[in-house]
Amino acid sequence: MPIKNDKNKEIISTKGLWAGDPDAPVSIVFYGDYESEECAKVHRVIVKLMESHGKKVKLNYRHFPLTQIHQHAHKAAEAAIAAAQEGKFWEMHNLLYAHNRRLGTISLREYAREAGVTSKNFLPDLVESKYGWTVRTDLLEALAKGIRTVPTLYINGQVYDGRLSQPEISKAIDLACTDAKRKRA
Repeated sequence: MPIKNDKNKEIISTKGLWAGDPDAPVSIVFYGDYESEECAKVHRVIVKLMESHGKKVKLNYRHFPLTQIHQHAHKAAEAAIAAAQEGKFWEMHNLLYAHNRRLGTISLREYAREAGVTSKNFLPDLVESKYGWTVRTDLLEALAKGIRTVPTLYINGQVYDGRLSQPEISKAIDLACTDAKRKRA
């Protein structure tokens, strides 16, 4: 059931937000935490892979804030969803990872402006946790899949359990692309 906001308007969640070619044969779903240094490293690797693999790959990001060790992770995820309401999810997502050590509320407002978010309600919505349940939905879906830590990647629906390095993930993408071609033939 979609989550609605206070005006009964459906909240745009991360589930339908993809970067890359919508028809790409390889899909990567990345479960992450904006405050995690390891997730920030994997984010940089994925950005490079998206550039090098072009139309072969599309990316979806899901929130899995490790709130017991990262006190700002949940609010950062809410800020990304707030930005998504204005079509600025990916811009905000990239800024959050670029500044993953500075994710306080005032910094989140600065990043939102930089990402092009114009809503005057951005900060009040964050304070009121308007998008908290949307983040929690990502987290609960991940837990139901057995995810317990991040970064976690799924490539074409399968858990990727290899090294989180550019060469290794690139090999997995190439293999998934070959498999996808074989299935279409």
